[in-house]
Amino acid sequence: MAAVKTDSRMLNNLISSIKRWRKPAKKGPRIIARSDHNISRRDISRAALTVMKRLQEAGFQAYIVGGGVRDLMLGGHPKDFDVATDATPEQAKTLFRGARIVGRRFRILHARIGREVIEVTTFRGHHNDGEEHEAKQSEHGMLLRDNVYGDLESDAVRRDFTVNALYYTTDGFAIHDYTGGVEDIEKRLIRMIGAPATRYKEDPVRMLRAVRFAAKLDFAIEAGTEAPLQELAPLLRNIAPARLFDEILKLLMSGQGERTFELLRRYHLWQHLFPDNAAQIEKNPAALELTRRALRNTDQRIQADMRVTPAFLYAALLWPAVNEEQKKLIEKGVPPAPALAQAAQKITSNQLAHTAIPKRFSIPMREIWDLQHRLPQRGGSRAQRQMEHPRFRAAYDFLLLREECGELEPGLGNWWTEFQQADEEQRQQMVRKLQRSGGGNRRGRNSRGGRRRRPKAAE
Repeated sequence: MAAVKTDSRMLNNLISSIKRWRKPAKKGPRIIARSDHNISRRDISRAALTVMKRLQEAGFQAYIVGGGVRDLMLGGHPKDFDVATDATPEQAKTLFRGARIVGRRFRILHARIGREVIEVTTFRGHHNDGEEHEAKQSEHGMLLRDNVYGDLESDAVRRDFTVNALYYTTDGFAIHDYTGGVEDIEKRLIRMIGAPATRYKEDPVRMLRAVRFAAKLDFAIEAGTEAPLQELAPLLRNIAPARLFDEILKLLMSGQGERTFELLRRYHLWQHLFPDNAAQIEKNPAALELTRRALRNTDQRIQADMRVTPAFLYAALLWPAVNEEQKKLIEKGVPPAPALAQAAQKITSNQLAHTAIPKRFSIPMREIWDLQHRLPQRGGSRAQRQMEHPRFRAAYDFLLLREECGELEPGLGNWWTEFQQADEEQRQQMVRKLQRSGGGNRRGRNSRGGRRRRPKAAE
């Protein structure tokens, strides 16, 4: 009897072990037929359709993937479309004249069709399955190299968020959903695929992407996806400044900058992108108001299809720290103009340790700051010369922002508004009136550091 019980126990243990170690069967996708979704080929760029057609004619799979599918399902009109395929970059390159393989961490193909460039990515596999020359991680868990290829399902689970892991194909015109992205679009949720903390460690920029999509789509961030953000925010310090600059443009210059800023502050991400600004807005209400107004102004210009530049936005974000540093230097006896130059150099250098600022933006940014010192000086022909400066309009807009947020007493901005609208004679009258009242800060040689001319001796 005891032997029977022993054999039964051994059999049960064997069955339990098999259940524990047996790999679960692959879960098939949810396939949404053409009759059950709202995507039409008419809303997809002709270039993307051409890329898909060539890949399919060559015997490869091809899908529109990511934000293009998501935005189409939401009724939008995406400008960019990405294509995913089982062709390697080298195989796909042979199908498109002038195509280029780019990237080191993960190689992709840029296929040029007319004036459009379509990004073609090979289905990704699990990086743990690759050799060291294909996949490599840092000590913090960040992926440094990830050229492991797989199939459609592995590619889906390797993407960041469920709403970005939807695949549309013209072969049957269906949507393939492996991760519940369609359901999350209906619930208006940003949900990480896989363990959020692990995925953020693989690429900390995903934290910024979670916030950006939540702001752009007006979605909520799912609780599990949201939970590790504050704790892992310092990992952003490991990202190259050049890459973070590109992410800043996406975050703050896509039309939802003010809402994105508030979310970045909520999750303690902002302080790792703009530490000097973060320090200022915690202690200076005018700095917070200036930041919000600058972002709101940028959002409004983008929505009105007007020109915007990172130089203006960076000028506004860094100005509170520059202004404070300049005041400290003036208190030490440094004249205002050199104090401004020294403060600008210091704060700009601090920022460059976090995000790059290309010279095509950093030089105009500093010119906007310099003009804040010069705009009060309107005597003689100075007002006309300053108005002809190529950065005058940006500096004038920035001056108005400073007045609106309470940093400056109102008046100077209104004077410049009237001066721009006046004709030549009226401008001369405005300057003469200003000089009679003692305004305009007309500088003589002494204020520029020149030697004082001695009075002639009486004869």
